[in-house]
Parts: sequence; structure tokens; C-alpha cells
Amino acid sequence: MRTSRRSATAAAALAVVGLVASACGSSASGGAQVQQDPNAPFEVWTRSTEAPAKVYAKLFADFEQKTGVKVDYKPIFTDFEKQLQQRAASKDLPDVIINDTGSLGTLVQQGLVPELDRSSIVGGGDIVERAWDSAKGADGKYYGVPFSAQSFVTLIRKDWREKLGKPLPKTWADLADLAAAFTTQDPDGDGQANTYGMLVPGTTDRGYLAWWASSYLLQAGGDIVKADGDKYSVAIDSPESVKAVEWIRGLFCDSKVVVPGALTLNTNDAHAFFESGKAGIYHTGPYMFGRFDQKLGKDKYEVIAPPAGPAGVGSLAEGENVYLMAGSPRVADQKKLAEFLISAGAQQAGMKGETQPVVRLPVNKNVDVETVYDDPRWNTVAKLYQDNAKPFPSLPNFQPFRQQTAEGLNGIFATCSTDVERDLGELAENLKKELQAQGMAK
Repeated sequence: MRTSRRSATAAAALAVVGLVASACGSSASGGAQVQQDPNAPFEVWTRSTEAPAKVYAKLFADFEQKTGVKVDYKPIFTDFEKQLQQRAASKDLPDVIINDTGSLGTLVQQGLVPELDRSSIVGGGDIVERAWDSAKGADGKYYGVPFSAQSFVTLIRKDWREKLGKPLPKTWADLADLAAAFTTQDPDGDGQANTYGMLVPGTTDRGYLAWWASSYLLQAGGDIVKADGDKYSVAIDSPESVKAVEWIRGLFCDSKVVVPGALTLNTNDAHAFFESGKAGIYHTGPYMFGRFDQKLGKDKYEVIAPPAGPAGVGSLAEGENVYLMAGSPRVADQKKLAEFLISAGAQQAGMKGETQPVVRLPVNKNVDVETVYDDPRWNTVAKLYQDNAKPFPSLPNFQPFRQQTAEGLNGIFATCSTDVERDLGELAENLKKELQAQGMAK
């Protein structure tokens, strides 16, 4: 049984209302402060597998050397949210977590992070404004410090494409044609029908299928929900979204170019299909470059902006924030760590992971992507993020929308429903209720 490191004052600062932790006890914006306990372990969590965890460990070691603050680091990938909720229930949160920007709404709604005064963060003026937007809640206030940004790109087996004499895809039609060729024309030359065009992490776990499909919705001019003034309206049943879902359904059900078992694949398990020669097209994050360079070979695949749909090029924008958790007795050290992580030196170090960088695109405007990476693939990512990428909306809690959308899409692709418009209409009604419940419906 883990011994709590919280003082009575800190524990009192966490409200005993379900799993909600009050931000009153330790406010990064200068509210009531709990007494600093220099002997309490300074606990930091990241959502990380082994490779990025090694990069984080080096960063935290550098932080300790520079500040004298020892970090009790815990990389967690499986059941990250579940473990965080368990710690919230025991009123003993970690001091800091680094997690994706899409988690902000849930953390705010549950009171696990206090409001942040961005002007109090030393070096905050060096963070690009678009990154700061990813740390802003639906109320316009800030609840995290930006750490990394990214946009999702399309990876293609270059050797397969060239062997079959196919051009780089520029449109959805080109992409579907290439996927069909990879599935039916034996691109690896082994004489077996064992290759597929599209790799899709289609599990409903954490809403992954909606995460993957969102770029295609944007390319058609659709979306899950859309801003309507300071409120939102549902867009998943719009003609544009219907067109996108019908196109994706065709990949699953008509041309059958998607890898078998895709609708239960999570991202961590999906990667092996690309690097082992089972799938030739993968829309995923740039953090995979290092791993695929090693396991597949840099010369065997290419990176492009997603081929244009009916509304043009589009891609999901995401990133990670540093969240200063409520109830911490180490308020000053929370800020020290955040300020260190956004510094130019730490941002550059985070970009140099051997297989997976933890800083994908830097949020510090003084760090140049081209200079640090010296890799034109990252220039593609940076341009896409700047020109054509869109994040999930800043709703109080976007997770229910992502989860319900993933489940709805999973059902459409699993049953090969031909009445996509009807099924999306039913999903839209549920999303409207969620908007109303969060007070965000137009």
C-alpha cells in the first residue's frame, strides 16, 4: 500500500465529491497555497511506452541537475486514465502529468487541474499562440502549459509503390487506387495474398477510431461537432461527414483493403502491421518515424501530407500539455518543471529521442524544426500543422463525443451498413444530448 505524501492541508484541498479533486488547495494562478514539503517525492507521470520514457528520463535527470529537484518518474501507457482516477479517489494525485491536449476537458471538468495564470510561467511568452490555444478550456481560461504539438501524416511503402509503378496519391481516388493495388497486386513479390492497403487502428478504446477518422472528416469538409459562435452544433450527420464515412466504409466493405481485425486494433498493436510488411498505407503521427526507420528502413517508406478529399487537405492537430495537478504540496516545483520543459534547450533535447521524440513539433518559437531535425519529413509535418491541421474543439469534455463517434463508426464498418446517413443521424441525436448536458448546444 502506497503511503500518501500529502499533508493534511493538501488532502483537505481535494473535494470528496466522486472523483473530483478541488483546485483550491494549490493554485498555479496564485490562489491559496499549501505548505511546501521539500521531503515529499515529486511525482511525475507521462503516457509513454518504453522508447519515449527513456527520453523523458533524460529530461528529468537534466532538470534535477539544474534545479536540485528530484523527480519520481512513472511512465504509464496501459490504463493511464484508470490509474489517474484511482489516485484522484484516494485524494493523492501525482504532482505533474504530461498528457495529450484532448484530455484537458476531462481534467478540468473533474477539477483535477487548477486554473493557470499563463503570465506567471517564466518563458511562457516564447510559446507560440496556437500551442497556448491547446491549453485553453471551453471557458477561455488556461489549465496547462503546452509542451509539444503535432499533426498526422500519411506514410506509404515507397518500395511497394515504385514496384507497382504507381504515382504518389494526391486525392482520395488516388489513395483508394493505391490501397487496392497494395492489396491485390502482390507488392512484396512473395507470391502470396498477404498484403493490405490501409492500416487502421479502429478500436473504440479511448475513441481511437474517431481519432483516426477525424482527418478524413475534415478532408470532406465535415467534422464531429463544429463551433457556432460561443456554442457548438453537431456536424457528424452533415452531408460532408456522410460522404467521408461512406468513403471509409467502402475501404472496409467494398474494396476490402483494410487489414483484418482493424476494428479491435489499438495504435500500439497497429504499428507492427506497417513495419512487418502487412500494410502499405498508414495515417499516423510523426513520432513513428524513428521506430519505422529502424525496424523497416528509412528508404522503404515515404511521408506525405494526407491526399486531398472533396474539401482539400486536412489533418487532426494534437499535442501534449504539462498539467500541474491539484492538491500538490510542491507548487513551486510544479512551475519549475513546466518552465524547464518549455525552454529551448529542453525542447531540443525532447526532439532528439533515438526512436521516438517526446517533443514532436516544438512549442517554443525559438526552436527551429528544420535545424534540429535536418529531415524534410518533419518540414512536411510542420507545414501541415501550420496550414491544414485542426484540433478537437475546446468543449468542457470532448471525450464522450470522441467515444460515441468511435462506437458509431465501428458499428457502421463492422456491419457494412449501407444506410450511413441513417446511422449517423442516430449518432447525431446522442451527440446533441451530450452538447446540451454540457451546456454547449446552440
